[in-house]
Amino acid sequence: MASRRILITGLSTYWGGRLAQALEDDDEVEAIIGIDRTPPKVELDRTEFVQVADHHTLIRRIVQGAEIDTVVDTRLVTDSSLTSPRKAHENNVIGTMNILAACSGADTTVKKVVFRSSADFYGAEQDDPAFFTEDMRRPHPARTPIERDIVEAERAVADFAAKHPDSTVTVLRFAHGLGPELRTSYSRLLGLPAVPMILGFDPRWQFVHEDDIAGALHHAVTHELPGIYNVAADGVLALSEIAGLLGKPLLPVLPPWGTELALPIARRLGVHIVPEMVNHLRFGQGLDNRRLKATGYRLRYTTRETVEKLREHQRVEPLLRDRSGQYRYEREVEDFLRRSPSVRRETERDESAGAN
Repeated sequence: MASRRILITGLSTYWGGRLAQALEDDDEVEAIIGIDRTPPKVELDRTEFVQVADHHTLIRRIVQGAEIDTVVDTRLVTDSSLTSPRKAHENNVIGTMNILAACSGADTTVKKVVFRSSADFYGAEQDDPAFFTEDMRRPHPARTPIERDIVEAERAVADFAAKHPDSTVTVLRFAHGLGPELRTSYSRLLGLPAVPMILGFDPRWQFVHEDDIAGALHHAVTHELPGIYNVAADGVLALSEIAGLLGKPLLPVLPPWGTELALPIARRLGVHIVPEMVNHLRFGQGLDNRRLKATGYRLRYTTRETVEKLREHQRVEPLLRDRSGQYRYEREVEDFLRRSPSVRRETERDESAGAN
């Protein structure tokens, strides 16, 4: 099914904004509507923004009124540093159920749902396989509130898919992303002068570049991809290799036992490690990405190249940060400049200058 009228939930997130920008360049897309509680943080041209909460009756009215055929849900919070456990649960579980309810019903126009999930669905344990495939179940119970949210949200999506066999339901489980525009607990950890680690552990980490995050979402919208797909770059790196590529020393500041008890002390030292990251610092994780590549998507960056790109950004970031008058996108200002009759266009300025 060709996606022509698309609703993006979580437009103010990095993932929602980047996807909207990519879809705006697609001439076959007739309409792009984004919803969120807060305005988008990136410049958008033909994407319509509706400020609305995740309430299924309100979203259903938008879906029906705009005859939406594809819904892309990018709202999932996978970083507990961003909000409280209660608010994360409301967004991740209750919000997902409301989005799916808005897509349901005998009279629905929705024929495709794309759900952005996370590799944290699998967890990270000592006896994990070298690479998780999409067919593998989570081998251990979820340890953290965020992991429990992800498992519960995916369960709701699976129930929706079973009840709507005529719809294409795609779940994308993303590895942790890195890139100049992404701000996550992992990017902050790797942005420290030295890379913290747990004494005696050198875990394998795998990333996905921010461009491949946007690319995979766009690929899922423009192709028929029923089922679950891991989205991760080729290759894994030991944490010591990552530190070496970044040109930083390793700092074994966390004890192998009672690690969670040491986190408050680490925070006072400026090392912010969220609970869902602790086992990644012990055991790491690997994802098998062959199913996604079999659909025709070609990842632009390997894990090594993603880290190298981060290193390039870290080198120039202090210079960019020191610039005065740096541009910041504000939707209301851009709308005024784009649409207000009071703003003189460039051609009007040229005509005025010629007359003088």
